[in-house]
Amino acid sequence: MLIDWKLQVSFDKKLLEMMQHAADQCLIQEKVSVPCSISVCLCDDSAIQSINLEFRQNNHATDVLSFPTVIYPEGKTAGQSENLLRREYDDETGTCFLGDLFISVPHIIKQAAEYGHSEARESVYLLVHGICHLMGYDHMKPEEKEIMRKMEEKVISSMSAGISASSPVSDEQLLNYAKEAMRKSYSPYSGFPVGAALLTSTGKIYTGCNIENASFGLSNCAERTAVFKAVSEGEKQFEAIAITANAKAWPCGACRQVMNEFSPHMRVLVSWDKYVEEKNLDELLPENFGPDSMKK
Repeated sequence: MLIDWKLQVSFDKKLLEMMQHAADQCLIQEKVSVPCSISVCLCDDSAIQSINLEFRQNNHATDVLSFPTVIYPEGKTAGQSENLLRREYDDETGTCFLGDLFISVPHIIKQAAEYGHSEARESVYLLVHGICHLMGYDHMKPEEKEIMRKMEEKVISSMSAGISASSPVSDEQLLNYAKEAMRKSYSPYSGFPVGAALLTSTGKIYTGCNIENASFGLSNCAERTAVFKAVSEGEKQFEAIAITANAKAWPCGACRQVMNEFSPHMRVLVSWDKYVEEKNLDELLPENFGPDSMKK
């Protein structure tokens, strides 16, 4: 999706890249085959309050405002209305314009703190929420709200299933993906959620969380969840893995051995609270036993 960014306040470029990934996934998950574009203005509370008053007669600041160009038939969304989308075709961009979004950066910061997750997650969610409105989703009625929420979750979940990075991935980005994965942890027995984000040599990111089981022995760590997802998609060379938890947690022995099978020299980052530490895998598993050992 082509995004015309209008930055009225300073904003992290890395977060813009994550939001671009989310916008692309919106079209993919909605199954829209025509190229589309939107305008996104990142502003302060006073600006969005002024817009809200002028166009919605609500004199207060909000988190996101959406102004769609397409009026969809009742019960239809963008994926079912491509003829309507084509009416918004712009010769200059070669795309169908879906509409304008205004997002309050102060609200991103405030709501991320309130909900206990990263600003990256809140930025992505507000953009996805706004794009869903531009694609014809709404939440005024309970049944509509349920459909819209499912679409939002579908888009956000898809971002952790082999995300293709359009530029080199920073450690901060990888750690943010790991934090997002931690939110999906199923850890009712230990109460110790863990998230992991694995960067492959092809530039894709696979995330995983720990998944516990009543039998205990069948539980799986976040690191192995991410590795198995990547390998199942044909990826077998890894550059780095980021792991995050509520306390310092290096990979267990089983995870070290599984990662060693594919990339014994990969970087391993662990984060907790505001701390980050890094080691290479061969430091964590010295004198390792792997595929080369079998050949010998």
